[in-house]
Amino acid sequence: MTDNPATRGPTIALALGAGGAKGLAHIGVIEELTARGCHVTAIAGSSMGALIGGIHAMGKLDVYRDWVVSLAKLDVLRLVDWTLSGGLIKGDRIIDTMRELIGDTLIEKLPIAYTAVATDIDRGREMWLTRGPLFDAIRASIAIPTIFRPHLVDGHRCVDGALLNPVPVTPLIRERADYVIAVSLDGAASRPPTAVAAPATEPAVVAGYRQRIGAFVNRVLAHRDMAAAREPGALELLAQSIELMQANLARLRLAAYEPDLLIQLPRNIASAYEFYRARDLIELGRAAAHQALATWPPTAQDADA
Repeated sequence: MTDNPATRGPTIALALGAGGAKGLAHIGVIEELTARGCHVTAIAGSSMGALIGGIHAMGKLDVYRDWVVSLAKLDVLRLVDWTLSGGLIKGDRIIDTMRELIGDTLIEKLPIAYTAVATDIDRGREMWLTRGPLFDAIRASIAIPTIFRPHLVDGHRCVDGALLNPVPVTPLIRERADYVIAVSLDGAASRPPTAVAAPATEPAVVAGYRQRIGAFVNRVLAHRDMAAAREPGALELLAQSIELMQANLARLRLAAYEPDLLIQLPRNIASAYEFYRARDLIELGRAAAHQALATWPPTAQDADA
């Protein structure tokens, strides 16, 4: 059966931003796009965005989701392989776990165009990794300086792609898709506004959904408030500093290369290491996508215009 352009959903080139554990929200965004009939035909990701995007491109996002929501704090700690050479964490154990869970493939064999963004630390340039073993590219993209040991790609020492391109829209400019959607996890830190009555003209279903989003965000930020009551450790302080710099860089890059739709989540929804909160973060991503797409309903007719 051939695809009918008049009835198919829009094709999407998807830019997935960096953010450590917050990147689990990308799963909810992708699931919401899929539920709405959108077809992701190209993905570019930095750091955690490269990981989630690559796994989705392999068609194994459901396998990863089932695994990550089962993790407790102790399980996350077991994935850390400490070192004092080039960073605090080798990063081999988590990548080996992913290869065992997901498998591996060559990027050029993926059914979806895929780019992992890394930074060549010696030349001070972006590297767009579009060939070779998928998890080699992902390992390079997630190498947060001083946290993860740099990863060699073709003789180049690579670190986190978010150093130069936290929300990588630019690799998608070359792709043919109806829309470019970017997902940023570096939005302004915020608290949910005080609940107010929905305008009389707002449909009841939309008003109800707004209330559910507000309740969910309240619950997530309440968890963050309890965590913030203690003094942050050196590792957490370093992560927060990096996130703040990346947030400002992301705003500049997105102003220069504006996507058709930006889905943005506050940067304080989780710390970089709270992978044991996967279920909440996935649902928060889904809620953010639902809300953004509710005011941006692309259709095949719009795409052809």
